Amino acid sequence: MQDRVNKLRSLFVDQGLDGYYITSPENRYYLSGFTGSSGALLVGREKAYLITDFRYTSQAEQQCKGYDIVETKANDYTALNNLCHDEQIRRLGCEGDNLTYTAFMALQKELAGVVLQPEAGFIEVLRMHKDAHELSCIEEAVRIADLAFAGIISRIKPGVTEAQIALELEYTIRRLGAEGIGFDTIVASGIRSSMPHGVASDKAIEPGDLVTMDFGAVYRGYHSDMTRTVVVNQVSPRQQELYAIVLEAQQSGIEAVKAGVRASDVDRVARDVISKKGYGAYFGHGTGHGLGLSIHEKPSLSARDDTILTAGMVVTIEPGIYLPEWGGIRIEDTVIVEDEGCRILTTSPKEKLLIL
Repeated sequence: MQDRVNKLRSLFVDQGLDGYYITSPENRYYLSGFTGSSGALLVGREKAYLITDFRYTSQAEQQCKGYDIVETKANDYTALNNLCHDEQIRRLGCEGDNLTYTAFMALQKELAGVVLQPEAGFIEVLRMHKDAHELSCIEEAVRIADLAFAGIISRIKPGVTEAQIALELEYTIRRLGAEGIGFDTIVASGIRSSMPHGVASDKAIEPGDLVTMDFGAVYRGYHSDMTRTVVVNQVSPRQQELYAIVLEAQQSGIEAVKAGVRASDVDRVARDVISKKGYGAYFGHGTGHGLGLSIHEKPSLSARDDTILTAGMVVTIEPGIYLPEWGGIRIEDTVIVEDEGCRILTTSPKEKLLIL
């Protein structure tokens, strides 16, 4: 944790700041290990503090080595104001993409003689590169999701609802040791599969339906993310054709991933496959995204993100084609960026459209 705090210090000192105030749960955990639901960090040039209420002070003392624990009351900035005075903090950075306008104005009013400077992405940039512990947690989250997918295959049949499939996936994920799911489980069948984020409904599976499942596990705070599309009972030539296109796009994107490549170039490679087949207009989202403590992290594998990939980043590759009133297909794996390519963590079969 101390290494992460020191890296943050280097970033904010370079910006002429005297300290940084952290309120987002993911960033708070990343820098301190604190798992409580209420608290904030103040990192100064020399010392670091965790400010929380009575409910969490004992927990914070156990979890947050290297931090001074300061007790406060909800919506009371007196302790923060005193710490800023003691540490001679005159310019204080804060998470501009996390603080609400109301919270920012309250801070600005209460912190006497302190200039608040909202910053975006300071800690998120640090979080892009995963250390060995983080990678092991993500690998376990991926393993759990793969096992859950293997277990659900025999349950997908006509008459079963999307919601029942989602419930079984979520139960299995928890039973296998995850602390929860990373996001609302997507199970979209038939024409509903044309919705990229079609959260499970009460629709019953029918023969010939495409069924797209997008889900993930959370293990020790870290996420996995995978998508598989299957078909029930019978398959049409067009379903096979579009699946082959998406699979080619996904494999091309995976082959493009390596240290030194721009995130936007990975997106372009995968997108070109779909566009050249005439379906570019039906692939409306980015090719992938980083993941870790959040399900969506930097970098974004999209045309607008020129981040240079480096070894140790974890990203998803998830192209898709979505045809209104017909259906959709998406395939998604989680991969670790390496110097000469990437390591695919997701092992669930995808080589052909699985007929159940």
